Amino acid sequence: MSFGQGGPSWGPGGNHTPDWAALAEESAARSRRKKWLLIGGGALATAAVAAIVATAVITTNHDSGSTGSDKNTGDLPGPADLPTDSAEPAPSFSTVAPPPPPDPKDYISDVKKDRAPITVDSFYPGRKLTMGDRAYAKGATHHTTSCAATTQGALGSILTNNGCDQVIRATYSRAGVAVTVGIAVFDTEAQAKKAAQQASGGLASLSGSGVPTFCRAGAICRRTANSYGRYAYFTVGGFTSGKNVTKADRDVFTVGDDLTNFTFRQIRHRGEVQASAAATASTG
Repeated sequence: MSFGQGGPSWGPGGNHTPDWAALAEESAARSRRKKWLLIGGGALATAAVAAIVATAVITTNHDSGSTGSDKNTGDLPGPADLPTDSAEPAPSFSTVAPPPPPDPKDYISDVKKDRAPITVDSFYPGRKLTMGDRAYAKGATHHTTSCAATTQGALGSILTNNGCDQVIRATYSRAGVAVTVGIAVFDTEAQAKKAAQQASGGLASLSGSGVPTFCRAGAICRRTANSYGRYAYFTVGGFTSGKNVTKADRDVFTVGDDLTNFTFRQIRHRGEVQASAAATASTG
């Protein structure tokens, strides 16, 4: 077998032996040339990229008009362009808590604050009283400064001794039951409370305006006594027929309780109206 013209040949009939040392040297030389070519090409590529980057940097700096600075930096406002503190004063808040609203009871506990007029209609207006599904017809009314004249038994002296100023009475009736409610007025809460606690005897019933005489001549009737603020209030209730009242006569108790509750609400409402007026005046 032969490898081209002038090349070495060997085979079964050949007498030439390959020069293995020469072949190895030639192979090594070819490897060194290829390596240097690769290194040289990489260096040239690196140099080319560096040159492109340098050119881009120089061009960018030239376009921005400033050496060694980023173009975006030039877009930031200068110190004079930055907003300054507003000349408007900052809001301020008071650390003082507002005063509490007036207590309605304060205005019905002392004559110096409770200045609203005292009349029958201010406590018992209209011609009838409705509580829930129950309606009561309004009968006779009475207003006097002679407190003892509105009572029976020991209650007169009790009112007088505690400084009673005046008494208002009104009678309501329904289905053969009549109840008279009376409000005794004092200067202070302490006087009214003491009069209610000492109550003995009772309020005198008030007839007229369609209501016959009741709870007189020894008839047994139901009596109550309470107080709120500078007002003590009493009831006397029974049958217009003169029949005695027993614990089983719930109709009498119901009418008396309705009038007692209504009277309490009216007294408290009096305080609420005056407290509200005082609060409005203080903020006006």
